[in-house]
Amino acid sequence: MIPIDPMTDPSTGPTSARIASALSADNPSTRLSAALAAGTDPDPSLIGVLVERSGVEPDFFVRDMLVWALTRQPVDLTVPHLAEAVRSASPQMRSQALHTLSKIGAPSTWGLITAELLHDPDDDVARSAWRAAVVLVPDDRRLWLADELSTERGRGGREVRKSLRRAQLALSAQFR
Repeated sequence: MIPIDPMTDPSTGPTSARIASALSADNPSTRLSAALAAGTDPDPSLIGVLVERSGVEPDFFVRDMLVWALTRQPVDLTVPHLAEAVRSASPQMRSQALHTLSKIGAPSTWGLITAELLHDPDDDVARSAWRAAVVLVPDDRRLWLADELSTERGRGGREVRKSLRRAQLALSAQFR
């Protein structure tokens, strides 16, 4: 007999409720499956849960799948949740929201990238802000962004400096 997957078994209740519950399971494989299910069959009612979970999820692969699931949702419904998340007190929440914005790539979200985020005291947040800014920057703000990024030279350890160089190189390629 083939085992029934509780994530896809229609007899176990509404799919969105099962996914939301599975996203907070103890087992990372269960959380990963739930995030995959959320992206495979996008349901806007899950956007808040997906954003919230990405801000606390300890497993890299699950976080990555949560970002993918969010990119599959309607942008106009997802962005307000991400806009709130970039203002969170939680560094992981801010970082994940910025990372998701960079993956969505909607030019209209440029206004969410602030100087404060580019210079955030948390290195992961700043790195995410640099990547998102380079993806989202409008033509008329490229020089401003180049100036802002230049003030971060010498910040942090090797990985942080490499992230800054990558962002600056990606930005400089846009000037060609």
